[in-house]
Amino acid sequence: MDLNYSQDAAATDMSLTAGIDHAALENDGPKAFGDRMGTPAAREKVLWKGRPELRLLARTAFHTRKAGIYMAGLSVVALLLGNTTAALVAAGLGVVLVGLLYVLAWASARSTLYILTDERLIMRIGMAIETRVNVPLKQIKAASFRPRDNDHGDIAFELNGERLLSTLLLWPHVRPGHYAMPQPMLRAVPEAARLAEMIGEARAQFGAIDRNLTDIKEAAPAIVQHAGQAAHVTGRPATAPHRPGQVLEGAPA
Repeated sequence: MDLNYSQDAAATDMSLTAGIDHAALENDGPKAFGDRMGTPAAREKVLWKGRPELRLLARTAFHTRKAGIYMAGLSVVALLLGNTTAALVAAGLGVVLVGLLYVLAWASARSTLYILTDERLIMRIGMAIETRVNVPLKQIKAASFRPRDNDHGDIAFELNGERLLSTLLLWPHVRPGHYAMPQPMLRAVPEAARLAEMIGEARAQFGAIDRNLTDIKEAAPAIVQHAGQAAHVTGRPATAPHRPGQVLEGAPA
């Protein structure tokens, strides 16, 4: 297994003017083999490409840390009860479980490539069955941003129209808990706040994006604004008219 690929994910071009060579997309991660759903058209400008960071994906989507803590807890309880054999079994099973989850996370990250163009978001995903998800920017109704470790984060998208995507098809690239209307989510991406701002700027050509202030249970992270300024929301925000300059509000994804 090549576990060094995650370092390449951070080496992305975050400029709205430079763009990325279309041909380079076929040499990085899963290929689209000319499928129009997964290949930017000649007229599209590729603004960014990237993949999930492996360790963060394993912890947040595959819950390796929670699984390890749970199995370690079982082992400790067995020791306190004087059952050394059960403690060793629980510890061994915990190592195996965390290892399997980490391998699944590696396979998921390895088979994922997110591509942002000036017209749409393309998600090349699928561990067993390759899938290409096409999200036109004009269909994005609202977006939620959740910062993670080391400038990484998750960005989820609420879409206009009827339900077209399934949680099973998108998993783990989907916002947890939104089963009726699944929300595609970029997981554990590098420089997430800057990417959120870039998505907002690209989306602005189709009109201002709606604010997403739902499910805020704690002080929200910094709000990414078109002008690059940050603000903070605490508690339950009051309803206020949306200003065209605001994009991608900070909210747990």
